[in-house]
Amino acid sequence: MGYDVTVIGSGPGGYVAAIRAAQLGLKTAIIEKYNTLGGTCLNVGCIPSKALLDSSEHYHNATHTFKEHGIEVSDVKVNLAQMINRKNEVVKQTSDGVKFLMKKNKIDVFHGVGSFVSANKIKITAQDGTTQEIETAKSIIATGSKPIVLPTVPHDKKRIITSTEALNLTEIPKSMIIIGGGVIGMELGSVYGRMGTKVTVIEFLDGLIPTMDKTMGKELQKALSKLGFAFNFKHKVTGAKVENDQVIVTATNEVGEEKTFTADYCLLSIGRKPYTEGLGLENAGVKLDAKGRIEVNDHLETNVKGIYAIGDVVKGAMLAHKAEEEGVFVAEQIAGQKPHINYLLIPNVVYTWPEVSGVGFTEEELKASGRKYKAGSFPFKALGRARASMDIDGLVKVLADATTDEILGVHIIGARAADIIAEAVVAMEYRASAEDVARMSHAHPTYTEALKEACLAATANRAMHV
Repeated sequence: MGYDVTVIGSGPGGYVAAIRAAQLGLKTAIIEKYNTLGGTCLNVGCIPSKALLDSSEHYHNATHTFKEHGIEVSDVKVNLAQMINRKNEVVKQTSDGVKFLMKKNKIDVFHGVGSFVSANKIKITAQDGTTQEIETAKSIIATGSKPIVLPTVPHDKKRIITSTEALNLTEIPKSMIIIGGGVIGMELGSVYGRMGTKVTVIEFLDGLIPTMDKTMGKELQKALSKLGFAFNFKHKVTGAKVENDQVIVTATNEVGEEKTFTADYCLLSIGRKPYTEGLGLENAGVKLDAKGRIEVNDHLETNVKGIYAIGDVVKGAMLAHKAEEEGVFVAEQIAGQKPHINYLLIPNVVYTWPEVSGVGFTEEELKASGRKYKAGSFPFKALGRARASMDIDGLVKVLADATTDEILGVHIIGARAADIIAEAVVAMEYRASAEDVARMSHAHPTYTEALKEACLAATANRAMHV
């Protein structure tokens, strides 16, 4: 059985690559080791975490803001089992949607572990051990990533857990230690923090969400502190153990003092690493770099002609939408087109509340490069729409070139930041100036007015409503 393109992995990168290849008339197959399609994002990542984030936010509002809105409720409680069931149904609907798209686009789906026999031959090993082989002209590796675990922190999946297990707890923890102050930890910490869990964060660096603009991390810390989060920065975890259904974590601070933390659960959230096990890359001659990522050139082609790799398994930010862009990019290249990706303009988002988003250069990056820039910011508390909804935490920060006024970076923490950032991406794709966006009519009252006002602030400090 021969194919023009075979995709290994059905996450956002893989299934989008398969769809685009099929749209372009290529005979396409996709291989997925699990029974459901969608990869980490749809099954144990983006989608289920957002379902729980929304559910927990409803509960938090019912117990904290409804009264001020004039809504009287009593005896509000969490039915965690139902919350998890709803999350599972959302996941199923989304995964079934991908299955439908494969059928609609006439893509052959194989369930099993795909491994290279050679550059043009792939073996598929099903869960029952049966195997089959397919021939393919081109291959796209889209096998994603998995959580990093620390050797000093035994991951028992019961009390010491990763994001995968955190999505299926059977009780609301009274307390939880989160090792790592990044995106995943803060999102899942928010889920349980809103429902009453006492959350303690241990982070090796000096602030939250360290890959984003520093202002965002500082503002997020303020917001999460209102939920009762406790933060311990510049702490290195040295060990963990479980005793009597309690997790005891030891860490040293920046001056070498050892501290002990105790909680019901410990969420290990220090990042993810490329997943390449079982691919048989050595049989095809595909090279990995020092960080275990698949080496690719500017066309996302590996050192072996005809074998490509995308998403978390290659260099760059581990984002579902980055993988999607790369999937389309590779499929169009294989079909003879000349696509491009501007990696600087792939936005980053944290789905806490307030949400956090950013695109382009951070202020720290501009300072380090020596580029002359100007900054303008606008607080959500000065926004009529935010006051109406009681979402007054956060701000928009716009960074623009000091001479040309071209927007170089936009960083948002506030209500609907995940959606507002799309306006910034569009503007920056067309190399708009801060003045351009400031002169666009924004509907009133909306959250997006904060972006307009921040652009006004960046152009000779002209913000009107602060």
